Amino acid sequence: MNSQAIVFDIQKFSLHDGPGIRTTVFLKGCPLRCLWCHNPESWTARPELLYSPGKCTRCGKCAAVCPNRAHSFEAGRHVFARNLCLACGKCADVCPTGALELCGQYRTIEDVLAAVLADRPFYQNSGGGMTLSGGEPMAQFAFTEALLRAASANGIHTALETCGVAPWQEFQNILPFTDLFLFDIKSLDAEKHLQFTGVPLAPVRRTLDSLAAAGVKIILRCPLIPGMNDSQPELAGIGELAENLPAVSEVQVEPYHPLGQSKALRLGLSDYYAAPFATQEFTLACIAAIQRHTGKSVRKS
Repeated sequence: MNSQAIVFDIQKFSLHDGPGIRTTVFLKGCPLRCLWCHNPESWTARPELLYSPGKCTRCGKCAAVCPNRAHSFEAGRHVFARNLCLACGKCADVCPTGALELCGQYRTIEDVLAAVLADRPFYQNSGGGMTLSGGEPMAQFAFTEALLRAASANGIHTALETCGVAPWQEFQNILPFTDLFLFDIKSLDAEKHLQFTGVPLAPVRRTLDSLAAAGVKIILRCPLIPGMNDSQPELAGIGELAENLPAVSEVQVEPYHPLGQSKALRLGLSDYYAAPFATQEFTLACIAAIQRHTGKSVRKS
């Protein structure tokens, strides 16, 4: 059993990742490369350094502690050579302004479980629990399985947010310990899915159909990206998909927001995609289009 994983956040009092008050554990690593991703720092399964030039005061403390000389100062300007960075975090530890931030730390099962169990009274009073998210938590499967098992053994309601891209045997292994699947549907157009995520749609649908056949509880989670996956046929398809799968209890839409852009820049991803902001009018119109094709609840997550 892998007792460690790269975790990039543990979010307390989460209200949007399943029922009730929850603790959401975000694991690094994802097989998809969604153009609109609002967590690009979750893509790689390794620690990474985020750099915000606007916060830098050019104090030089980072250069003094960096073991690989990734930081230097030329004519009063901070030069960060990302290709030399070991992501050891020493520079982030001494940065006085937060211009440098290490994203992703190795955490043990015991450590993460303790953080989850600390809020047990909130779960009991609200019907909440623990949600694993990412990235794609199945990308660090051994840890995900062990943490779900441990949380379930402690009477904690468990949820897994997933894109569905992992071997079916691994999903089968976690079924006894997972109370709810938050299943991401990025697009139901096979060509668009491959173009926008880098992964074919077929394995995603196979996993969804297999989970539904296994009788688990599923909530569909669908990002709404203006001009990309908001056509009437695609929205109708989401409603029909939910209606035809008895295991699906509702559809939650997630309107696009540009928060991923600033994160991408801090990661050195200068060509990151930017879509038009998803307005409330746009979101309500998409919800109505989906709702016309299903009797199940369709709402913003």
